[in-house]
Amino acid sequence: MSAITTPSWRLDDDSPSDTLAAQGFVRLTPATSARLADARAPGPASTAGPAGTAGCWAGLAAHWADLPPDEHLRDGGRYRFRRHASLLLSDDGTRVRERVQRAHWQPTDYNALHGGFERWFAPVRDETLADPFFLGLVIGLGAACATALGHVLPFVEVHQFRIDTATGIGRPTPEGAHRDGVDFVAVVLVDRIAVRGGETRVFEAGGPTGLRFTMTEPGTTLLLDDARMIHETTPLQPDGSAGHRDTLVITWRREGFLDPD
Repeated sequence: MSAITTPSWRLDDDSPSDTLAAQGFVRLTPATSARLADARAPGPASTAGPAGTAGCWAGLAAHWADLPPDEHLRDGGRYRFRRHASLLLSDDGTRVRERVQRAHWQPTDYNALHGGFERWFAPVRDETLADPFFLGLVIGLGAACATALGHVLPFVEVHQFRIDTATGIGRPTPEGAHRDGVDFVAVVLVDRIAVRGGETRVFEAGGPTGLRFTMTEPGTTLLLDDARMIHETTPLQPDGSAGHRDTLVITWRREGFLDPD
């Protein structure tokens, strides 16, 4: 890992919510991500113990096997596959109250390439949303963000992404360094096979300070305060043969979904 940072930026995850509140981001290990999910997953817990962490992420990765192509890429690429869902949480943020049928939308202020129009993606499958570990990530990571903010974040969008290198270069963030127009963002590495590149870069929204690292281990997670931080991921290249990088991106908002006026 290479990093450009200031001495005040912490890279550990001993106190995720405190670190997130203090500096605008926190990087979580797979074990911490799984622990936060396991604490909030419906049904019996204990899947995220030391021996079970790898199994959690392998099981999650199975839900990325059939993502359809993203039909909205304006750079003409065929490298991105995805599913999307909008969820409304309960008032206390502990369960999904409703799945909301709506398009994904961002203003051009946040996404100059793909903003300004409604994008309807293939929906996240019901069996994926019913997976206890998947739900645990949505609720558990959201709870860490809510603690940092001091308020429940009930408006949630989940995105399953696969960036594929079968046709050459794959671009996880073709729009470049950006904010998403939400309150908090999680980028969870689900799987990474036969690719090079994909460096994660995080910058202060109001200054030059930045950090860069490459997420290689499934379950590594970046939590971001979207108002304070800008982020991007560099392009991917095949490493010997066609490969892919799978991520789960979750966003949370306090005051409604991000919709056209």
